Amino acid sequence: MDLTWSEGEEAFRAEARAWLEANLAAWRDSHDGRILSGDTAEGFAQHRDWERMLAADRWAVVSWPEEHGGRAASRWEWLIFEEEYYRAGAPPRITQNGIFLLAPTVFEFGNAEQRAHVLGRMARAEDLWCQGWSEPNAGSDLASLTCRARRDDDRGGWVLDGQKTWTTRGAFCTHLFGLFRTDPDSERHRGLTYLLVPLDLDGVTVRGFGRLDGDEGFAEVFFDGAFLPDDALPGGPVLGGVGEGWSVAMATTSSERGLTLRSPGRFTATADRLVDLYREHGRDDPRLRDRVVQGWMEAEAYRLQTLQTVTDDAEGRPAGAASSFTKLWWSELDVALHETALDVLGPAAELDGPW
Repeated sequence: MDLTWSEGEEAFRAEARAWLEANLAAWRDSHDGRILSGDTAEGFAQHRDWERMLAADRWAVVSWPEEHGGRAASRWEWLIFEEEYYRAGAPPRITQNGIFLLAPTVFEFGNAEQRAHVLGRMARAEDLWCQGWSEPNAGSDLASLTCRARRDDDRGGWVLDGQKTWTTRGAFCTHLFGLFRTDPDSERHRGLTYLLVPLDLDGVTVRGFGRLDGDEGFAEVFFDGAFLPDDALPGGPVLGGVGEGWSVAMATTSSERGLTLRSPGRFTATADRLVDLYREHGRDDPRLRDRVVQGWMEAEAYRLQTLQTVTDDAEGRPAGAASSFTKLWWSELDVALHETALDVLGPAAELDGPW
């Protein structure tokens, strides 16, 4: 594996860095430097402005084809952009469930009309997508879901009933993608259909609920005889075929566990900030110092492992079950880095900065 970058890739990095530095400053200034969490209503609106700035100069989805708002960047260039994005301290992507989870599934299973409509509007943050997986009695066991979609041929569409819960940023999103049971006699993985649902349909109720940290983006979504017409969006609301929902959903979860949802740039930037935090606040505690060093090493190891994953992909070797290993790695790394930061700060961690 060659760890050097080409002249073209270095030029791409320089362009991305210059754009991010200039436009992040402008975005922050436009909000008087008061940037809120994207999981609050006001903060979500701020972050949507940022997404539109990214899209206007085709930085929102750099690896997508140009006709869908991207730059046709390679996977290597995408990794470079992600490194620069997090190095610059840019905000979390409120569009991530759409561009990192739904979009790869639309590219794989969507028809031409669906791709043309969904992807461009998603990239421009015109439509915001939330994921409708979990239900009150179907969390980790997704196959036990009970939300139903009944075919109504007379009206030309689907009648939806049931409830989704733990819907991240569902309180602010315009659309939901998720699984519904379309064969009432089916069990487990069979008889499921993957639907794309506008949340402004009659019979759909979105009810946000607060978290302990004050963020209000989580929501419950209720379907009470909601009618989803076949022309709800161009190409129809069914993604991948009626009754084929489980296999389509597994493609989405592969994206969730795999390469694109958590790029290494996010963790290497966090590890660098952790080192700076220790230098500023760290006490003379060898064990704490070792944890900081360990966190930095693991973030770097994750970066190298991702480069190997991209190399394998470029050479036609599928990730397979390794995507689940990747999900476990970055999940535990994320927790470890932030737990160490809390311990570095000590009692000051209870304060809402600056320390």
